[in-house]
Amino acid sequence: MSWLDRLKSGLTRSTSKLGDSLAGLATGTLPLDEARLDEIEEALIGADLGPAVAARIRDRLADVKFAKGIDEVGLKAAVAAEVTAVMAPVAKPLQVTAFPRPHVILVVGVNGSGKTTTIAKLARRFTELDYTVMLAAGDTFRAAAIAQLKIWADRIGVPVIAGEQGADAAGLAFEALKAAREAGSDVLIIDTAGRLQNKAGLMDELAKMRRVIQKLSPAAPHDTVLVLDATTGQNALNQIEVFHDIARVTGLVMTKLDGSARGGVLVAAAERFGLPIHAIGVGEGMDDLRPFTAEDFGNALAGID
Repeated sequence: MSWLDRLKSGLTRSTSKLGDSLAGLATGTLPLDEARLDEIEEALIGADLGPAVAARIRDRLADVKFAKGIDEVGLKAAVAAEVTAVMAPVAKPLQVTAFPRPHVILVVGVNGSGKTTTIAKLARRFTELDYTVMLAAGDTFRAAAIAQLKIWADRIGVPVIAGEQGADAAGLAFEALKAAREAGSDVLIIDTAGRLQNKAGLMDELAKMRRVIQKLSPAAPHDTVLVLDATTGQNALNQIEVFHDIARVTGLVMTKLDGSARGGVLVAAAERFGLPIHAIGVGEGMDDLRPFTAEDFGNALAGID
C-alpha cells in the first residue's frame, strides 16, 4: 500500500464516523438552512474536530453559494478544504538545522503514547536521509523503556547511550551529548520520562536536563517533540497543555491513528495551539510514521478518494 492508502486505511474509523454523520445531512437540491447547518456543526464537534473548526466549516457552508443545497460529495469537499486550511500552517517536518552538530531532539509524552517506538521511527527516517543518529535512553525511571530503546537501536543500526534504571537522567543526557559530539553524529534523540502523576518532579527533571546539556550546546535542545496517542481523543488536548507548560514543547507527533475513531482531535489541536505537527503514525511498522501533509490528512479524514 502507498502511504496515502495507509493513511486513509488508518483513518477509516474516523472517516466512517464523520462520513456517516455527514451523509444524512447533505441536502441535495434543498436549501441548506440554519437547522441543517446546526446539525452539521454538531456532527463535526462529535467527530472531535473541536468547536472552533466546526464553526469555521459551518460558516463556510453558510456562504451563499451553498444556499441552494449541497450533495454529499460537495459537503465532504468543503470539510476537507477547511481542515486542510487549518492544518497547512502547522505542517512542518522535523529538519536537521543545528550547527555545530548534533541537532538535539528531546522527546516527551506520557507512558504508553508510543514515545519509544516513535523515537526509533524518527531515527530510521533520519538515517534514510543520510544523517548519522545517536539515541539516549533518558527515561531512566523505567527499565522497560531502556531495554526497548536498546532493542530498537540495534534493529536500526544506530548507537544508544543508556544507563541503569534509576540513573540520573540529566547526567545521562550530558554524557550522550558528549558522545554524539565526539562521534560526529548529526542528530541526538533523547527519550524522557512520562510520568505525569508527579508533574513537579517531571518539570524539575526536564529543566535540569536542559540546563545540563546547554552547558555543552547553548541552543539545545533544538526541538522538543510531544508524542500523542490519538486514541485518547480530547485528552490529547490536555496533554498538550500540560507538556507545553512543563517541557516547552515545540512540535507534535501523533501516533495510533490506525486504532482510533478520534483522528479529528489533531485538527482541534492545530486550531487551539498552533504547534507544528511534524509527523503522524498509522501503524506499528517502521514505515508507518511519515511527515505530516495537510491536504492528504484533510482528504483522508473527510473520506475523499
